[in-house]
This record gives sequence, structure tokens and C-alpha cells, in this order.
Amino acid sequence: MMIDLRPIALVIGILLVTLGAMMFIPALIDLALGIPDWTVFTASAVITLFVGGAMALSNWGRTSNLSIRGAFLLTTLAWMVLALFAALPLYFSDVKLSFVDAFFESMSGITTTGATVIIGLDVMSRGFLVWRALLQWLGGIGIIVMAVSVLPMLQVGGMQLFRMESSDTSEKILPRATKIAGSVTGLYLLLTTICAIAYKIAGMTTFDAFVHAMTTISTGGYSSHDGSFAFFNTPSIEIVAIIFMVAGSLPFILFLQLIAGQASPLFRDSQVRWFFTAVTVLIGSAFLYKWGTLGTPIGDAFRESAFNVVSIMTGTGYVSSDYSTWGPFAVTFFFFIMFIGGCAGSTSCGIKVFRFQVLFQHMQVQLSRVSYPHGVFTPRYNGRPIPGQASRSVMSFFLLFFLCFAALALALGIIGLDSTTALSAAASALANVGPGLGEIVGPTGSYAPLPDAAKWILCLGMLLGRLELFTVLVLFTPAFWRI
Repeated sequence: MMIDLRPIALVIGILLVTLGAMMFIPALIDLALGIPDWTVFTASAVITLFVGGAMALSNWGRTSNLSIRGAFLLTTLAWMVLALFAALPLYFSDVKLSFVDAFFESMSGITTTGATVIIGLDVMSRGFLVWRALLQWLGGIGIIVMAVSVLPMLQVGGMQLFRMESSDTSEKILPRATKIAGSVTGLYLLLTTICAIAYKIAGMTTFDAFVHAMTTISTGGYSSHDGSFAFFNTPSIEIVAIIFMVAGSLPFILFLQLIAGQASPLFRDSQVRWFFTAVTVLIGSAFLYKWGTLGTPIGDAFRESAFNVVSIMTGTGYVSSDYSTWGPFAVTFFFFIMFIGGCAGSTSCGIKVFRFQVLFQHMQVQLSRVSYPHGVFTPRYNGRPIPGQASRSVMSFFLLFFLCFAALALALGIIGLDSTTALSAAASALANVGPGLGEIVGPTGSYAPLPDAAKWILCLGMLLGRLELFTVLVLFTPAFWRI
């Protein structure tokens, strides 16, 4: 059967209307401060509302059920179209970004990557900074809803392990996504508000507190200062950031259950336990290196290790110090931990902890079978046997992830980037982390010097990483389009 484009157009139209409405927030801020860019945001909002409204109204009440193939197409198109329209105020603003740079910044924001081409954030207009933060905040909501309601039904990369209903019929995709979106948005707003209040108490200005609250909960990493968290250089602020970066990396469904009075699932979930174990081990490793090898004072060593490890592992991308200057071990260490990510159903990105659990279970089973050839061993996740289809999906994801990483890095190398920049930029884009390694895209650098071709490649990498690879790549297979 051919894909019915009407439900796809309806949903994208509604999303564009939401995006357009959000553009009035920075417009009102700049208007109140007397900054001329308010007209740019207003004009962009009108254009976005017009296109989105036309798409929604022309398909309202005439849509059929969304098929599985339609859901694949919708997911990819939604992120691309939103990034395109979100780039309009960036392109037309006084910052004078090229279209490529505006789209790169927009894609980085909506995918919560945090890579930036902008230098001079400290002197940017308030509206411009708020818009970047809003993009990441909206992208965080979107990825949670997609991860909980859409990807399990599409059986992408092992996400079927988190299917909440026994039925996976296509007609339930949109109603379920709508229901979950309401619950997630309420919780998301609550956590953002609490985070902003905590930042304010810790010493941030009110403006910085709300901007960083939006980009912390979304594990996005955009800051209102070029120096990121090094600008503040305050332990209490970094502690708040660590707490809420971790919160953003935990399954939001478990938070909803906690609010409903069911606390045990959050503490019993094996993915959550693995996540905290990994965070503890990695912080300990970085701390021992900083303190024992580099001779950094014990307090500073722990503080810098804890903040930067949590930031890079969760894919947030804030930096409090240039970890690329810590020595060869630190460069290799941070390169590998950026692949890990947080938990499924969170705003975090990367490979995700549950996939490492599935991989470890299969390794354990295989080793047991070598020792006991006639034994019967079953890989398990959260105490339940892992379905064969989910196992194959996870293994395929690992293979495809590193094939995509290699392809992106080789493409960047062909363009002329040095090996450190090419490898770390490819890894950072695919894992949606933000900062890479080296002088150009490192923790204190910017993606601005990269050629336009490299930025387009990295935009593709960010989209692939955010949408779990298969969701995008399946569109390039002939079988998908076969009627």
C-alpha cells in the first residue's frame, strides 16, 4: 500500500504551529529590551504559523490511521522540517549567519547535540540566546515522546524492549503519542522550573538560570556564555548541573510512576542501576588520574572529573575545563565515554545503557556455553528473557552505529579535516554530545571554522544519532518504497 501522507502532514503542521508560537517568546523578550531582532522572530513566527496552520487545517478530520511506514517517514521529516523553520530567525537575525550555519545551529539545537558555530555568546541578544535554549528544550520533549511511544512500535535498535502495551498496531501510534506528550510536558516543565530555581539559589542570574535549566534538563548543552560553565566557576552551580543532567538521563516514565506513588520501579530498574554504576566508575577513574597522575588538588580533581564526566557521558556537552589538556589518557577516555549515553526514554543520547546490558548478557551467555556446551542459558533484561528479535536489533544497532561513525569520519577526512577533528566531530555528532577534541571542535573551540560540506555531513550525523539510525536509514532502502 502507498503511504498516506495526510496524517504526516497533519502532525508536522501541528508541530510547526507549536514552533511558531514559541518564536513569540524571544520576540517579546527582545521587544521589551528594545532590541530590533524582535521583528525577525515575529516575521519567522508568522511564516511558520502560516505554513503549519495550512498543513494542519487542510488535513484536519480527513486522516486515516498512521501506518508503520508512515511513522518512519513522519519521524524523520518532522525533525528535518522543524530544524529548517527553526533556522529562519537565526538566519535573518543581526548575527548574520549563513544559511548553512543557521541550519547547523538549528539542527544541533533540535537534536540536543549542543555543537555551535557561534562565537561571542556573551554579547548576543537575550532573545537569540533564549531561542537556542528553547530549541533544545523542545527537542528534549520530542525525543522522550518518540522514544516511549513511537520507537518501541517501530522496533528500532532494540527499543521494543520498552513496549508498554501488548498490541503494537499502527492505529495506536498517534493517540498514544498524544497522551504521553501531555504527561511528559507537565513533568518536563516541573523539572525545568525546579532546576532554574536551584541554579538561581546557587548563584546564577535569573536569565542564565532559566536558559541553562532548559538546556540541562534536555541534556543539550547550549550555554549563554562562550566559556560554558567555566564562566561561572562555582562549585554549587556545577553540583546543580550534575544533579539535573543525571535526572535528564533517566527514564521519564519512571519519574511519572514515582509521582504516582510507585517509587520502587525507579530503584529496581536494572538500566538505572547500570547507569549509576557506570557514572561512579568513570568519575572514579578520571579522579584517580587527575589526582594521582597529574597531581591536581583532591577537591579540584573530584569536582572537575565529576562535572565533565557526567556532562560528556550524558551527551549534555557543558564544559568547566578543557579536558583535552589533561593528557593523552584523558583524550582517549573522553572520546570513548561520549558514545555511552544515558537511559532509554530520557533526553540523553548516545548508544544508551540498555544496549550495553543486552550486549553484556549475550557475551555472558556465550562464555557460559563455551564452558558448559550442553547447558541452557537465556539472556535476560530486567529479569525477563530478551526476545530474539530485540537481541538482533541491538546487535545490528552496534554494527550500524560504528559503520556510520566510520563513514562520517572518512567523509570529513576526505574534505580535509585532520584525523583528531574528523574522528571526534563524527563521534560527537553521531552521539549528540557537542564538543569534540582538538583545537577546532574541542571543549573550548567552535565548529565555525569547518567548511560548509563538513557542516552538512555533521547535520546528517546529528539527525542519524538522534533518531536511532534505523529510523532515517530505512528511508533509503528500495523495499521501504515498494508498493
